[in-house]
Amino acid sequence: MTALPTSATATALEDLAAALGAKVSTDPAVRASRGHDRSHLPWEPPSAVVRCTSTGDVSTALAICHRHGVPAVPIAAGTGLEGGANSTADAICLDLSGLDNILRIGADDLDATVQAGVMKSALNAALAGHGLTFPVGPGVDASVGGMASTGASGTTAVRYGTMKENVLGLTVVLADGTVIKTGGRARKSAAGYDLTHLFVGAEGTLGVLTEVTLRVYGIPEATGVAICSFPTLEACTAVVLATLTSGVPISRVELLDDVTVDAVNRYSGLGLPVLPTLIFEFEGSPSAVAEQSGTVRGLAARHGGTGWDYADDPERIGRIWRARHDALPSYAALVPGSSTWSTDVCVPISRLAECITLTKADTDAHGVLAPIVGHVGDGNFHLAFVLPPGDEGALAAAAAINGRLVDRALSMGGTSTGEHGIGLGKTASLAKEHASALPAMAAIKHALDPRGILNPGKVLAG
Repeated sequence: MTALPTSATATALEDLAAALGAKVSTDPAVRASRGHDRSHLPWEPPSAVVRCTSTGDVSTALAICHRHGVPAVPIAAGTGLEGGANSTADAICLDLSGLDNILRIGADDLDATVQAGVMKSALNAALAGHGLTFPVGPGVDASVGGMASTGASGTTAVRYGTMKENVLGLTVVLADGTVIKTGGRARKSAAGYDLTHLFVGAEGTLGVLTEVTLRVYGIPEATGVAICSFPTLEACTAVVLATLTSGVPISRVELLDDVTVDAVNRYSGLGLPVLPTLIFEFEGSPSAVAEQSGTVRGLAARHGGTGWDYADDPERIGRIWRARHDALPSYAALVPGSSTWSTDVCVPISRLAECITLTKADTDAHGVLAPIVGHVGDGNFHLAFVLPPGDEGALAAAAAINGRLVDRALSMGGTSTGEHGIGLGKTASLAKEHASALPAMAAIKHALDPRGILNPGKVLAG
């Protein structure tokens, strides 16, 4: 972690300083703070951090890095969980958090254009004055560019989709500093290759996103949330399947296993029965919300659901979702001094209960604490390994369980990651999942980044 810059990096640093001045920092504290995301994966402080505030800054920095063959690693909020923003000692970090301007809100067209470093919370604060919201994204506050780069989603994907369905256009800086624009504001287009969705989910390996045009939505007139306990995980998923096939337009449905319920009870004081639990959210007019919740309550009762607890007070709804989104810190609080390793897979909904049940049996058999939450409306669930400090055995067991989890999901027709991305942590999993397509992916990577400087080692290994 104390490696000196290579001669190429040292020369690039001189050019960056000449071109961008005080925006280039080699301060050790700055380098350490911007060198990693929230994952457990390895990282080193980069040689320098370039605090970019415009597309032009990114273009200038990448042109210099490309000329000298120096790696460039973009980061904004740094909330990723698979090492996608982790640096190495010879890299230049492109800090996009200063790209924080909301460029346009098209209230009549239900769209908005923002710079990549804009946080979801800031976007929604600006949209609220227009009666609009952007509901997509993880529970943690994240940057729009980071969410687009990882193809993120979150609890609302069952109704609103992922970032891939909600990005209309991009401004992208290619490896050599060339700036391109993809997509636009039209809701559909048959013009040319769909470059927008080539870059969405590419994790900064094909280009650096600097501006994003998004779909936005009207704020619902009414919202209701219900919590219900079930005797088994199978009962939970059966209710979700019944709800989806009945056509009820739920906006969220989250599964908490019994360990998660216990953790959030302790951390957030919810006081729920320690059983597999579903949290439903309904949106629409007051009458529509009442009809939706009534239908789902009946379906839940038929599958052994108990303790239906309904809330329509915004404060209580906020408290419920805060507790759900605080699941990760609640897990860490179970074991003092512990760290967490969060992973995710996604399977066809009909296989979800089986996949979760087999995964829980695997963690129990190896004595690993690993609570589960799931976006069960789309078959995506998360496993969080709680690792006691200094316990190398637990870390090794977690790695083995994670490998079997991915194999299990793939065998069921699923994917190695529903929303966390590949980053550093799942490159081997991607090779298993898309073996026949890897040469095509590598060809695209080489065409757009022939010197291999963009976020090297991420997504495609080697």
